[in-house]
Amino acid sequence: MPGTDAMRQLTVQGDDRPLWRDHDCFRNALASLVARAAARHGAALAAYVSDFCTGVERTQRALRSLPDVPVTAIHGDLVPPNIHIDAAGRPVAVLDFGFYTTAGDPAFEAAVTAVVWDMYGPHAEEHTTELTRLFAHELGYAPATLTAYQAAYALTTYDLFGLDVRDGHFRWCVEQLRRNAVFNA
Repeated sequence: MPGTDAMRQLTVQGDDRPLWRDHDCFRNALASLVARAAARHGAALAAYVSDFCTGVERTQRALRSLPDVPVTAIHGDLVPPNIHIDAAGRPVAVLDFGFYTTAGDPAFEAAVTAVVWDMYGPHAEEHTTELTRLFAHELGYAPATLTAYQAAYALTTYDLFGLDVRDGHFRWCVEQLRRNAVFNA
């Protein structure tokens, strides 16, 4: 489904302005969102993630260097409970739009799906690595693009539920940033 002008007017959870406002491409809109999110409560993340400000700058630079691509509808929270399947196991519907729903690069959707598919399971890191590799190979996305989008996702969603490691999502974002190759380049 192509990204529409109406989708460009949507906000993503945690932000107070349309993602695309003042931008004509997803990569720059996302880099600006990273800056706003880091300014919002970045000190909370910096307490747990070393060299935080430099990592934010690296992530923004990586995002801005991505090629401009045609955008589609993205969901931003494709996890098993949000994908309905029929009796034969084929996907037939996606639920729970709103978390990160906007017009965006389909590679962003793949990158985020790879990291959120099994966020909290005992094999989450291995699943993330394997899904990222699989999506890069099968869908033709550059691994560095997926990694940049994964850093951006952690940097823009870390504060949605809590601001320290007692919150599972915050703790997950800290771990994502600590091992993200773009953030730590």
